[in-house]
Amino acid sequence: MAKNGNDAEIDEGLYSRQLYVLGHEAMKRMQISNVLISGMRGLGVEIAKNVILGGVKSVTVHDQGVAEWRDLSSQFYLREEDLGKNRAEVSQLRLAELNNYVSVTAYTGALTEDYLTKFQVVVLTNSSLDEQHQVGDFCHSKGIKLIVADTHGLFGQLFCDFGEDMVVYDATGEQPLSAMISMITKPHPHPPCVSHLQKSFSSSMAEPEFVMTDFAKFDRPGQLHLGFQAIHAFQKKHNRLSTPWSKADGDEFLTLAKQLNSAQTGSAAVEQLDESLIRKISYVAAGDLAPINAFIGGLAAQEVMKACSGKFMPIKQWLYYDALECLAEEDVMLTEEECAPKNCRYDGQIAVFGTKLQDLLGKQRYFLVGAGAIGCELLKNFAMMGLASGDGEVIVTDMDTIEKSNLNRQFLFRPSDVTKMKSDTAAAAVKQMNPHIRITGHQNRVGPDTERVYDDDFFESLDGVANALDNVDARMYMDRRCVYYRKPLLESGTLGTKGNVQVVIPFLTESYSSSQDPPEKSIPICTLKNFPNAIEHTLQWARDEFEGLFKQPPENARTLKLPGAQPAEVLEAVYKSLVTDCPHSWADCVSWARNHWQCQYSNNIRQLLHNFPADQLTSTGAPFWSGPKRCPHALDFSTSNELHMDYILAAANLYAQSYGIPGSTDRVALVKILQEIKVPVFTPLFSVRFPITKLYRTNSSCVYYSVFMFEQDDDTNFHMDFIVAASNLRAENYDIPPADRHKSKLIAGKIIPAIATTTAAVVGLVCLELIKIVQGHNKLESFKNGFMNLALPFFAFSEPIAAPKHKVSVCFISSLEIKSSPMTIPMTEIVTKVSKKKLGKHVKALVFELCCNDLSDEDVEVPYVRYTIR
Repeated sequence: MAKNGNDAEIDEGLYSRQLYVLGHEAMKRMQISNVLISGMRGLGVEIAKNVILGGVKSVTVHDQGVAEWRDLSSQFYLREEDLGKNRAEVSQLRLAELNNYVSVTAYTGALTEDYLTKFQVVVLTNSSLDEQHQVGDFCHSKGIKLIVADTHGLFGQLFCDFGEDMVVYDATGEQPLSAMISMITKPHPHPPCVSHLQKSFSSSMAEPEFVMTDFAKFDRPGQLHLGFQAIHAFQKKHNRLSTPWSKADGDEFLTLAKQLNSAQTGSAAVEQLDESLIRKISYVAAGDLAPINAFIGGLAAQEVMKACSGKFMPIKQWLYYDALECLAEEDVMLTEEECAPKNCRYDGQIAVFGTKLQDLLGKQRYFLVGAGAIGCELLKNFAMMGLASGDGEVIVTDMDTIEKSNLNRQFLFRPSDVTKMKSDTAAAAVKQMNPHIRITGHQNRVGPDTERVYDDDFFESLDGVANALDNVDARMYMDRRCVYYRKPLLESGTLGTKGNVQVVIPFLTESYSSSQDPPEKSIPICTLKNFPNAIEHTLQWARDEFEGLFKQPPENARTLKLPGAQPAEVLEAVYKSLVTDCPHSWADCVSWARNHWQCQYSNNIRQLLHNFPADQLTSTGAPFWSGPKRCPHALDFSTSNELHMDYILAAANLYAQSYGIPGSTDRVALVKILQEIKVPVFTPLFSVRFPITKLYRTNSSCVYYSVFMFEQDDDTNFHMDFIVAASNLRAENYDIPPADRHKSKLIAGKIIPAIATTTAAVVGLVCLELIKIVQGHNKLESFKNGFMNLALPFFAFSEPIAAPKHKVSVCFISSLEIKSSPMTIPMTEIVTKVSKKKLGKHVKALVFELCCNDLSDEDVEVPYVRYTIR
């Protein structure tokens, strides 16, 4: 743990993934920040959840209203038994469970100026325009940072005022480019911070600046800026929102919007009002959708964290978003009766889409692959939307157990759930949110090994698949399965503040596998072995050391076969592990570690310099040790050097664990043992071979030999202690700046930086695409692939790429070498050549790979043929 400026501790075990996004200094600033979030309907609770997970000092949730039926469409911490109770007081109890380090309190009084001064950041949701002006102007005058967030149906609004002296310490969060520097002629210091000037709420209302969320809707922000004012005007006049899909209310709403526009001055005035758009705002204004709240709530929470920490660029100053593509493609006018309240938990969603879609959602059968951060958010939204709340079902599979580091962003889990299965725990948690959801948890890894579980019958029964995976291989596998079974696939991912969404629709869009990122660039072996020049090289070397010392030897010993069945090098290594290097005491383990230290950081380096001296020249006469090649130097061991002792302690304990010998962390006793060890003087050597004939005369007492799988998140197992020490010692050999444990864990563990805000926003967009799929949208332009970077902030949406189409002529079946044009052999005869008994009862179809020529007689790729066995 690391202490911050307020003497509070940063729990690196809990916040590890977020720390890689924000850094320690930003986290320290957050941990002294007090935040007020007003309005505990769906949007407010989403913001509060993300901010509490983020780790500010305190969050006060405020609301003077009571829970209503329509709140349950998105307010995941309200239950049916909470109807009529104060929303803040009910929510506080459940929000407080999210993070023991954050004080969470409820407030139900008025937002007086005296009360507001207690906070560094104030967030208003579900507030009147008059209150926004009043609170906004006061906060601006007192240097209190203000965020206004609102959602109505398919529309969302976000405003930020961080004052006239906001300091941004890191605008983008991007790591500086890494490069070799041969000479510095003049230093160019990077500015540590930038000032960020923002106007007050009232000033910005009249002269708004917009952040674009969809460049295909370039003129939309101005229209929506006016539309949200019309919502406030209508509500103030009638003390209610416009009735869902009421033509009369829509006409009056449009008239109000026109009057407001006529009274506007400056850039707030709209040149030509989009009357169709304004009417749609009226029709759905009373709606409350979980996916819209998740998206806007994720963005708003990220702005809270920016306000507290000075990390990343704030929104300047208005952001508007709409998802009108979710409405019926034929621009159908729903009726008031279809969308009227039913006094049920889905009233907020029925207000937008009517009862027919609600019934369809309840019948859906979806397969969710993964119950981590994205999986938890998807399940929460599924429950709020009523997915599988009727005759349908959600099947979620995840083979992992819950770890402490998951709790910072996988919000369905609590500290008491650590070591439990993710899928079962997540399923139980969302059943609490909506008891009507039908959900089943599995613990299976998806892949060829589980195709007898997820077989033809399983996939054919599905309406769609949602991926919540953390690796490309599994994504590609599920993509292939969805293509084969012709099922829609919802794909998404996050990396720190960046997130993406891709929707795959059979016969309409390209698949996930159609376009791939280039493979990760690997480090050349010669660089790792002899010529490292960056800390990434030494960390990879240390990982290889770990595998070579504590994983591969025991695996070789356990899989040992008869003589001649394995290479001589493997037999020699096993003999060394089980005989010559087999320890019998803690002192033996220390001796092994000390000798290995001498070999790796002294003798091997001296050997390299013996072969390639510091003054070595190339064949052209140029210095051999130049450019990226750093000339190393050997290290001299010392018990007074803390890094040297860190290595010995970690290596000796790992070695002891391998053989079932009790270890020790007593450094004083360790020094005494080290003083008794005699290390051979270095002499240049080449290869030394062990007599493999002695392999079968092993010590029978050495039967315990444990295999270690690298685990970077367990601070008690010495894994990261070894990696950090091994890497930094090698870095010292080559005069490479060392890396602390935090950075070493990120690189060596190949950790994906993650933060709850991005996950929430991304999943909100995924669930909007789900609504389109359930409605049966079939136009390419109706769907949206998305990319965002909340740090900048930047958003980009685009139509998916269309599925490729080909015209083909002559075909032959290559796998059976049956060539015919046209094909004259009946398919039934071909099927008999591949026995169904061999395939197994779970297989209901055969796949034929076709080789085809185009009209120019050129080979072309075409889709396979799927033949169903009846």
